[in-house]
Amino acid sequence: MLRIDRETAARFLTAHHNLNQFCFEPTREGVHGLLRRLRCLQLDPLSPMGTSPDMVGMARIRGFKAGDWHRFLVPGLAFEHWAKERCLLPDHAFPYYRDFAPSVKWARMKTHKQRVPAEVIADVLAEVRERGPLAPKEFQDRGAVEPLDWSGWKGTGKMTTMALEILWTHCEVVVAGRRKREKVYDVPERAMKHVFDQPGGDFQRFALLERVEAAGLLNHNTGPHWSTIDKVRKSDLPHELAEEGLIVEVEIEGDKRRYWAPADFLERPVPETDQHMRILGPLDPFLWDRKLIQHVFGFEYIWEVYKPADQRRWGWYVCPLLHKGRLVGRLEGRIQDNCLQVHNLWSEPKTRINRTALKAALKRHTKACGAETFSLPDRVS
Repeated sequence: MLRIDRETAARFLTAHHNLNQFCFEPTREGVHGLLRRLRCLQLDPLSPMGTSPDMVGMARIRGFKAGDWHRFLVPGLAFEHWAKERCLLPDHAFPYYRDFAPSVKWARMKTHKQRVPAEVIADVLAEVRERGPLAPKEFQDRGAVEPLDWSGWKGTGKMTTMALEILWTHCEVVVAGRRKREKVYDVPERAMKHVFDQPGGDFQRFALLERVEAAGLLNHNTGPHWSTIDKVRKSDLPHELAEEGLIVEVEIEGDKRRYWAPADFLERPVPETDQHMRILGPLDPFLWDRKLIQHVFGFEYIWEVYKPADQRRWGWYVCPLLHKGRLVGRLEGRIQDNCLQVHNLWSEPKTRINRTALKAALKRHTKACGAETFSLPDRVS
């Protein structure tokens, strides 16, 4: 067991999540390097100021543009699957998913398979092999299917699209690109050909080590940071990896919770923090564990996107501001009429937001989103 103070935890987390220097270039190699370092990027369709993964890239690569993840890396160097929810994952993870996914009882797949005949699934796979890559609307029409209802969220009502969801979940097809918001599917032996035949291995061991690296400090307790591997959390595997010297158990000053961290985390270099402010998306990996962020940085953050308007303290899509290793405030904005309009701006108690650094961050963000200008409110709340 290692015990560290909050300042050490804050310095490590900021550096570990690549938020104190722009270390990667806006190139195919640079974007791929960042994804390999972060391990997984949670995907989300909301895009008031760029999508969630876009905002992750903008905060870490100077010159990153909206859409660069898929533009540079898909197909071939990245694929989509379940990790912390639905994520973009680096190519080295594919052999593990390829070997593991077909044997898993994925949530809702039993219902999918009850509604889509096996011969239809096989027929859709044959069509992808012959004609792919294809968007769903480019497939042969195989009729309708009863859609799934997830607490009011309707799934697809198209037989072919539901078959694609089954095939994708089992890694028999992969998302080989996106045309705007529409997924394009192909078979992995073509889209991921350079890793398709590589050996996989023990998925649970691999997934746990990847998640510890993704989080930096992975809280023992259940939560969204354990999404899809909660059974591993409850197993003996974390303690076995600790005995092997691959991960280490950590306590943070003033925190009763315990964490798993990479075994060498205190030996890793922590570059000096630069002067740039960064706008963080709500699903940024730095923010996965809200309680950890509150304890270490003194910053309370709740993503209120699904709360009724009258129950929100801040707003619908509010983004934290990180400056010189501190969370100094938050803003709510949206791109409208080719302008990044910041509707609300809040500073943390006893903190003054550096307007010069904020304007520079907004200028970078505006350009990255393909807009021309930005606007700020007259006052800071």
